[in-house]
Amino acid sequence: MVNLNHHSGSAYDFFVSLYVLHHPDEFGLRPSWAAGVRSRLPADQREVLDRARFLRVPLTWLDSLPLDHRNAQEMLMALAGLPASARLQALHLPFDPSPGLNEVLTGIAARGSWDAADLDAVRAAYARRHLMLGSEDLQALCAAWAQPAIFGDHYLRALNTYYQVFFKEEEERILPLLERGMEQARLLAGRLPVAETVEILSRGVQLPQLDELVELELVPSYWASPLIFFGRTGPGRAVFLYGVRSGPAGLVPGDAVPDGLVQILKALADPTRLRILRYLAQQPLTPGQLARRLRLRAPTVVHHLRELRLAGLVQVALQAEGEKRYALRRNAVDELHPLLDQFLSGSQDAADEDLAGQPGGEIE
Repeated sequence: MVNLNHHSGSAYDFFVSLYVLHHPDEFGLRPSWAAGVRSRLPADQREVLDRARFLRVPLTWLDSLPLDHRNAQEMLMALAGLPASARLQALHLPFDPSPGLNEVLTGIAARGSWDAADLDAVRAAYARRHLMLGSEDLQALCAAWAQPAIFGDHYLRALNTYYQVFFKEEEERILPLLERGMEQARLLAGRLPVAETVEILSRGVQLPQLDELVELELVPSYWASPLIFFGRTGPGRAVFLYGVRSGPAGLVPGDAVPDGLVQILKALADPTRLRILRYLAQQPLTPGQLARRLRLRAPTVVHHLRELRLAGLVQVALQAEGEKRYALRRNAVDELHPLLDQFLSGSQDAADEDLAGQPGGEIE
C-alpha cells in the first residue's frame, strides 16, 4: 500500500515557473507574456537561464531538502551552500537516470570538453526516457557539464535575480493557494483510493507506477496546471506535483477573459479535435490508433491531443512501456456551460476565488 505524504513549498513552483516560461506553448501561455517576464532580467543572466532550458524541475534534489527549506528563499540558500561544481549535478540528474547518462556526463566534466559522440550518447539516453531535446539544448547541456563550476556560479546568480525581479511577488500571491490546495488534496485522499486521488488531482492522468511505490509525496503547484510533474526520488519513492489552479483561471493575473475558458473553447473549435473527442467518447485509444482512424500523421494527432489535454478535455493513462492511452473526460464537457455562463453573467471573479485552491476545480 502506498503511503501518502502531503506538503507544500514555493521552491517547486519556482522551478516550474522557469520551465513554463521557457516552454509556454506546452501550458497554453502566451509566448509574448513569457518573454516579457524573462526580459526583466539583465541580458547576460537572461541568456544563462535561456541556455539552461534543458533543466527540468529538480524533484530529487528538492525532495532531499528539509521540509522547512522548500520555500524559494530557503532553497536558494541551500543551493548556495553546495560547491559551485556540484550544483549542476544536484539540479540535473534524477534519482534514476537513463543507463549510461551519468557516465557520459561525468566523463565530459572530467575532460572539460565534449564531442559529437557525447552528444549522440546524451540524445539516446534522453530518448530512452521518452524525452526529446533539440540540438541547441543538447549542446547547451554538454557545454554546461564541460564547465560545471562556471555554470553553477552563473546559474545561481541568475536564479537569485529571477527571484528578486519576478518570483518574490508571485510567491506572495500563490502561497495561500498552495496551502489551500494541499488541504483540499488531504481531504480528498482521506476518502478515496490513491489511484483515484491521483487521477482527480491530475485532471485525468492514470499512473501505472503507483503499484511499485511505497511512499508518494503529493505537492501542490499553481504553475504546473493543467499538467503534472512526476519523478522517482528514491527506492519505492516518488514526488507528484499536481495543479491547484482552477480550470478557468489563467497564469496571467487580471486577464479579462480566463485563459482556461479560452483554451476549452479553442480546443472545441477545431473539426479534427471534435472528431478525436467523438472517437475517445466511444473507447480509450492511443495516438497511433487515432492516427489510423483519422488518416493523419501521428505527430499531427499528438499535437491535437496536447491541446485537448491542456483544455482538460481528455484523460491519459501512462502505460508501463511508455505508451499513452487517451479517453474523453465527460465531466469537463459537462462543466463547460456553467463556466461560460459564469463569465457571461459577470460572476467569474467570484467563481475563480472559490475554486482557486481546489486541484483541477473538481473537489467537492
